[in-house]
Amino acid sequence: MKDNFLNRLRLRWLTLAEIVGVAALLIAGLGYWDSHRERTQEDRERAAARAERQAEAKAQVLKASFLMIAEPEEDGARLRLASANPDQVIQTQTLWFPAQIRRAPAETTGNPRLQSEWLESGLRKTDLRRGRLPVVVQTVYVADGQTRTDRALYFVGFNLKSRLLRPARLELEGLSLSRRDVAGDPQAAADEAWAVKPALRK
Repeated sequence: MKDNFLNRLRLRWLTLAEIVGVAALLIAGLGYWDSHRERTQEDRERAAARAERQAEAKAQVLKASFLMIAEPEEDGARLRLASANPDQVIQTQTLWFPAQIRRAPAETTGNPRLQSEWLESGLRKTDLRRGRLPVVVQTVYVADGQTRTDRALYFVGFNLKSRLLRPARLELEGLSLSRRDVAGDPQAAADEAWAVKPALRK
């Protein structure tokens, strides 16, 4: 009788020990899961903060850089030039074209533009009727209360349209950036880009 009672008591304590062990495993598992969840959340927060810093840095770079855009007017007789950033106000511009097309640079003050009449006679003398013409543009502009200068190489899309009994009419189509921070002689840079004019055909 006494032996049976001790055996039942040992079985009861063994069952309790197993229960305690399972509970300990559950608690440990919950603790690990909670810790893992916290680490995952911290990783996400760090990644979000890093992406936000990168976006802010990119925005600052874009804000500081100058990019010119163009809007055709009067059926391509003129390109109205402006900064892609409305906070940048253009003051003056000097435009250098290939010497074969125009020898003297064009200058504007307070009215940024590109006129087809500056280029029409020169382009008529070439074998190109449609293509892209290099132009180096030096822009003096105001941003954040400071006067700054940008010099870049752009390409001007053009189309010489034939007319009956009259010389071909030049239509300017648009503007695209080729290279920033043009150093040295801007005329030489325009001439060098024009030297590969077969590649400029559309």
